[in-house]
Amino acid sequence: MMTLNLRKIAGFTAFVALFAALSSQAFAASRIKDIADFEGVRENQLIGYGLVVGLNGTGDNIKSIDFTKESLVSMLDQIGINARGGQIKAKNIAAVMVTANFPPFGRQGSRIDVMVSAMGDAKNLQGGTLLATPLIGADGNVYAVAQGQIAVGAVSARGASGSSVSKGVPTSGRIANGAIIENEIPFDLNSLKTITIALRNPDFTTARRVSDAINALLGIDTAKALDPTTVTLEVPYAYQNNVAELMTKIEQLKVQPDQLAKVVIDETSGIIVIGKDVRINRLAIAQGNLTIRISEIPFLSQPLPFSDGETVVASASAIDVNESVDSKLTVLESGVNLQELVDGLNALGVSPRDLISILQAIKASGALQADIEVI
Repeated sequence: MMTLNLRKIAGFTAFVALFAALSSQAFAASRIKDIADFEGVRENQLIGYGLVVGLNGTGDNIKSIDFTKESLVSMLDQIGINARGGQIKAKNIAAVMVTANFPPFGRQGSRIDVMVSAMGDAKNLQGGTLLATPLIGADGNVYAVAQGQIAVGAVSARGASGSSVSKGVPTSGRIANGAIIENEIPFDLNSLKTITIALRNPDFTTARRVSDAINALLGIDTAKALDPTTVTLEVPYAYQNNVAELMTKIEQLKVQPDQLAKVVIDETSGIIVIGKDVRINRLAIAQGNLTIRISEIPFLSQPLPFSDGETVVASASAIDVNESVDSKLTVLESGVNLQELVDGLNALGVSPRDLISILQAIKASGALQADIEVI
């Protein structure tokens, strides 16, 4: 009876271990839609030039910004008002650039968000209204028209004495759903005979895993990796004129992305990111803590009695060199992983700045089996 219970317990333990292993693999895998893009299914950038009105005296200086004045005069001409030859002193107008992203398969009448940024010397776009602005693509055609109230996520205030305070960037704002799509970008998805998948992080192993996952789904060897970035497949006969369904199935497949062993260092902020596959060979690390302190000690220099000299204040330099005796020599074994590497360096009590220097020194010695990227 005791043997039977032990067998049951052992079987249950093995099941739990297997479930944990499968769960860890499942969580480690990523969907193809999260690591790759389908060629042709992408956004397109739009840009336009327009005028913002309704500002509370924080617009462009018409006298110094010529293009704002010319744009205002041209706009008034279009609505039948002749402002040429007159003096314009408006301070509530600003010339702006308007940008937006045209979504894949955007249809006429749908709306998209736009960003508005001042071009001249406007101080604040808060409360302004963007007038109808055509948005053009790289081919010069108009694809959307933007207009609406600008929302500025910043605060700016100025006092009568000239003192001011600001938080954020008040010369840039956003109009949610501020543009209406007028023209569509033609793209017949269902007529595709070949689907091209582009990996966001190029890697030979990941590309091969993507092609294997697609072939396993379709049951035929139709997908192949052309290079570290590109995977292509011929559309099977069963999905002719129904490519969208095939893409839906492909993008939900899960694969385990591979990655290079890399250490990313931001010297400005002292941030260090170490990949999980970083390995180092056996080596010893010691951190020296040398402190040099120079201090100036003032003293009075008086002339000899009955002389014509003057009493002056001079200084003497005192130099103190102190090297900490608490420095430790830490030995890191060959092939240590990320956690062991971090634990070993933390044992030295190093700061992020010192850690950057240590990692660069390990790389220079040839013991670090990873690339170091400084940003």
